[in-house]
Amino acid sequence: MSLRIAFLGNDPWSVPALEAIVGEPDLVVGLVVTNPPKAAGRGGALTPTAVAVAARRLGVPLVEATGVRDGAGAAALTAARPDVLVVVAYGELLMNETLALARHGAINLHFSLLPRWRGASPVQRAIAAGDDVSGVTVMRMDAGLDTGPILNQLEEQIRPDDDAGSLGMRLAKNGALLLVGVLRMLPAGGVPPRAQDDRAATMAPRIGPGERVIDWTESPEAIVRWVRALSPRPAATTTFRGQALKVLAAAVDHQDSAGPPGTIVGAGERGVLVRASGGGVRLVAVAPSGRKRMDAAAWARGARFVAGERLG
Repeated sequence: MSLRIAFLGNDPWSVPALEAIVGEPDLVVGLVVTNPPKAAGRGGALTPTAVAVAARRLGVPLVEATGVRDGAGAAALTAARPDVLVVVAYGELLMNETLALARHGAINLHFSLLPRWRGASPVQRAIAAGDDVSGVTVMRMDAGLDTGPILNQLEEQIRPDDDAGSLGMRLAKNGALLLVGVLRMLPAGGVPPRAQDDRAATMAPRIGPGERVIDWTESPEAIVRWVRALSPRPAATTTFRGQALKVLAAAVDHQDSAGPPGTIVGAGERGVLVRASGGGVRLVAVAPSGRKRMDAAAWARGARFVAGERLG
């Protein structure tokens, strides 16, 4: 018995789940809903979401709409008459009326081991907090923010060299397989749900522009975790000579030096050493304002630092 699915997602991390579902003969994608194209890049060209690109490549029905609460998105979802809604990195809370559209309800793939890190930025918050383990959760959605009952989970170690990009994509691929397994069991009664322990919940709110700015008075370990958490996008930021500087990769350097936090201590082939609280942070890869990612050593050669210069 085939299961008709309406898939909601926007992020590159949504794509492995969509691909896995399309690859299953008993799972039929009747509709994909994703956000409309947005202006991106220096030229401001309209760029579709990664999910829209994947849906066209896979040849499944696609609607690009701003949400499903009303308008074209809501109308398309109702007309599709899905058996189940599948939501992966979509970024919108669904109303009860939407959750009730499908007879099997709505299933969400969330990139944490719920109830830890409920919210929009679970991968980033886990890295920033120094967690050793992350994972994925397949849950049945309710009207709350990632509060629904758990259907299945899978742990994944956070590696010392992981940033949000590498960990997130690994979770996306692992989660796609876990999600397909849960979906295939729905017609036979599904997986027994398990309620979350709200007392153990932690929140992972969306990361705003102000929070991206590096605080050089923090410890080197905290700064490096934050750089990893925000790489490759949106990236941790600082300033240099009044211009924005993205820091895309960094490492802890235990040598300390004189000067206030943020002081550029030195530069070499290993990168640029910056003073933090109680030690140093070595910048490994950066993106100066209006430029692409580059080795920090190459950036330093062009910058020609003056003694005592600071970041931030």
